[in-house]
Amino acid sequence: MTNASVREFKMPDVGEGLTEAEILKWYVQPGDTVTDGQVVCEVETAKAAVELPIPYDGVVRALHFPEGTTVDVGTSIIAVEVAGGAAPAQEEAPAAPAPAAEPERPAEQPAARQPVLVGYGVATSSTRRRPRKQAQDPAAQEAASAVQSELNGHGAAPAAPPAPVAPAAPASSAAPAQRPLAKPPVRKLAKDLGVDLATITPTGPDGVITRDDVHAAVAAAQAPQQAAPVDGPAAPAAPAPSAAPASYDSVRETRIPVKGVRKATAAAMVGSAFTAPHVTEFVTVDVTRTMKLVEELKQDKEFAGLRVNPLLLIAKALLVAIRRNPDINASWDEAAQEIVVKHYVNLGIAAATPRGLIVPNIKDAHAKTLPELAASLGELVSTAREGRTSPSAMQGGTVTITNVGVFGVDTGTPILNPGESAILAVGAIKLQPWVHKGKVKPRQVTTLALSFDHRLVDGELGSKVLADVAAVLEQPKRLITWA
Repeated sequence: MTNASVREFKMPDVGEGLTEAEILKWYVQPGDTVTDGQVVCEVETAKAAVELPIPYDGVVRALHFPEGTTVDVGTSIIAVEVAGGAAPAQEEAPAAPAPAAEPERPAEQPAARQPVLVGYGVATSSTRRRPRKQAQDPAAQEAASAVQSELNGHGAAPAAPPAPVAPAAPASSAAPAQRPLAKPPVRKLAKDLGVDLATITPTGPDGVITRDDVHAAVAAAQAPQQAAPVDGPAAPAAPAPSAAPASYDSVRETRIPVKGVRKATAAAMVGSAFTAPHVTEFVTVDVTRTMKLVEELKQDKEFAGLRVNPLLLIAKALLVAIRRNPDINASWDEAAQEIVVKHYVNLGIAAATPRGLIVPNIKDAHAKTLPELAASLGELVSTAREGRTSPSAMQGGTVTITNVGVFGVDTGTPILNPGESAILAVGAIKLQPWVHKGKVKPRQVTTLALSFDHRLVDGELGSKVLADVAAVLEQPKRLITWA
């Protein structure tokens, strides 16, 4: 490339206040040609999976991190050679091969934080990095910097003659600079399985050992032990059982790193449970008429192509209850010591996804007609299942519904979504004997549970809201008479 320069594309701030993201998948490889706006990778933040577009044309020269690596915001993740032109202000040419863990930035970087545009980075001078654990001695710290430098694509550590190591010495006695490249979860897996990383041939990018490499090493080590009783002379069957327990013990536990959506959810739930005093109330209600209405709406042309289910009418019932009792739609401002009543409803729907529990919300749900609400619910659910929920869709919620009934559960005591004052849990709808018009008849029945923040919602208000939701579901004509 004539008059070419290499530009470093940095991990952008893809959501407000996020400090890191995990690289889930690379869509390009070194040598590939990219164009402005082309998606080069998918990353997962604490809130969602996001695709990152590259902001210029050029040729990929290096991918600084393999898939599965968690990278701080502001750290360069890919180098692209472009034709001519100076690098934009938020980009940084790879002239200074500083380790990714070093928080200092070149003086030419702008001091003020620039507006964030997904895929185009942020001003690195405003980036705050997570605190790093310091090495306990200078040699270990130097080795850690060398390994990080290799992963960042800035070249290997300064060539120093490796200290001779006896063949029988354990991996922990090797010089720190010679440690095999592997992520902490992979190192932990190898330790649990009793595998020496130094004996593994890496297959990951840039010579990084992967989880598959560790499992392959375990399988290879077990194969000869399992074959020995067959190939050896006839003998008592004792050797085979002795090998089995070791193999069995090595896979009795699976350790899953807590990160991304699951890590954020865990922190939020702990914070909510130990900050807001929860109170939960329950009511069991006959929803037979609501179920009949659901079937009728499925045949209505106004709902053609839309998904109509009980959750739609439950959501509408909650919106009606909020309109009748607006103080339930509020939050507690600890810093200002104020109760903030919201005059809009961003209705959150808890969704279980492969990445963990997320709670996207329908903006201004209170202003939507029933068909509009059905369309919004359908889009929310499908987007969540595909793992494409954006960070903005999970911000600003005011009240939440969690439908545990889909798992056959009668009800539960839901934990408040942080920043909200109420959450409604919906149990399974079951055919049960019920007294109806003085006679015991089979009716469609469910149990509702409403948890609320007792700092700003007293028992009377919480009871009124729950009773109103139940009343609408028992007599859905109230959707009209109470409108």
